[in-house]
Amino acid sequence: MHVRDLTGFLSELSENNNRAWFVMNKPRYDILRAEFLQLVIRLIANISRFDPAIADINPKKALFRINRDLRFAKDKAPYKTTFSAALNASGLKKPSQGGGPSYYFHIDAQGKLLIAAGEWMPPADRLRAIRQHVVDDPNGFTKVLKNKKLAQTFGDLQAEGKLIRPPKGFDADGPYADYLKLKSFIVWIEIDVIKDGEALEQKLLTTFKDAWPLIVWLREA
Repeated sequence: MHVRDLTGFLSELSENNNRAWFVMNKPRYDILRAEFLQLVIRLIANISRFDPAIADINPKKALFRINRDLRFAKDKAPYKTTFSAALNASGLKKPSQGGGPSYYFHIDAQGKLLIAAGEWMPPADRLRAIRQHVVDDPNGFTKVLKNKKLAQTFGDLQAEGKLIRPPKGFDADGPYADYLKLKSFIVWIEIDVIKDGEALEQKLLTTFKDAWPLIVWLREA
């Protein structure tokens, strides 16, 4: 895909986030959206070689809409300034749907690429199941945390929004008490977007492969 054209479009959109500008530039958006869809189609095919569970997902449903949900938003800008997608075996890409672990990435208006894997802010019942899985499968969780490729690529699990103390019903002195405070079980990296389309695709593929052990462990929860 034409990455420079995409980041240029998103940069202009961030400065002209209104319906009139978007309508005038809709032909550009349609071309970029079609290219982004083809990227996702190829990613699904290649990721499914090591993770067959996502082989049959609908690529169109993996893409997020560019229109923002303004119902409860203070910021009334109508459009997102990212192109993003989530690849999930359940086909439910929104965290609130509790669809399980996902491979996620987006490209933003500042030319940044975010690559993530795992579960971000899952609903309460799902989060409790993951925490219980930490308690019930400490050896498996240890293997995930110590996986060489995952650790080298992402470091530790992200601690954004972490609780001050372990949730009710879990041992505050257990070996993984600190991880039980997490509200998300996810890893991510953010880098400057790769301008070459083929190199970008390869970076996404290899990074998702490095995150695969976490995906597998979460599916067992």
